[in-house]
Amino acid sequence: MRTLLKFSNAVDWLNAQLGKYIIWLILASTVISAINAVVRKAFNMSSNAFLEIQWYLFAASFLIAAGYTLLNGEHVKIDVVTSHLSKRAQIWIDIFGFAAFLTPMCLAILYYGIPFFLQGYRSGEVSGSAGGLIRWPVYAMIPLGFFLLLLQGWSELIKRVAFLQGLIEDPTLKKAEKTAEEELAEDLIRLAESKNKAA
Repeated sequence: MRTLLKFSNAVDWLNAQLGKYIIWLILASTVISAINAVVRKAFNMSSNAFLEIQWYLFAASFLIAAGYTLLNGEHVKIDVVTSHLSKRAQIWIDIFGFAAFLTPMCLAILYYGIPFFLQGYRSGEVSGSAGGLIRWPVYAMIPLGFFLLLLQGWSELIKRVAFLQGLIEDPTLKKAEKTAEEELAEDLIRLAESKNKAA
């Protein structure tokens, strides 16, 4: 179990690191959207590439952050029902969910998603829109995102089994940490302060 807990810690670290930085894709998508809107209104010009890169970035942030979201217990759950059960019953429901639902779903999506990505990569598929982008980078987000989610599901499964064995504290309790938005705001403030000092 100690080896499995080390694996779990490594997966948690990986998804936590990705989660810290993936939020920048949302910012990039928002900035591109704003620039595209201004150019379209001011110069009566637009580009399908700008429109497509927005949903590429959003898709990447949504899929890659799925594991991070699970790590932080932010996925939709049936708390209304499970809150009336004992902690052990809640943990067993989680274990069943990770083993019987999340794992097979992720494996099925990987089974179909990897060939889908490879076919798009080999064919060099391009969007049908004029000036559209190649499609394989966004196709790659499907297996990558679900692989990270699968790893995190296994990590959560390991932690719950370890909790039932009395090896670790309750993994479902949220730690009082800063949100990604708070960390982003602090990073932006630090960046502005360093630029002010340099000027």
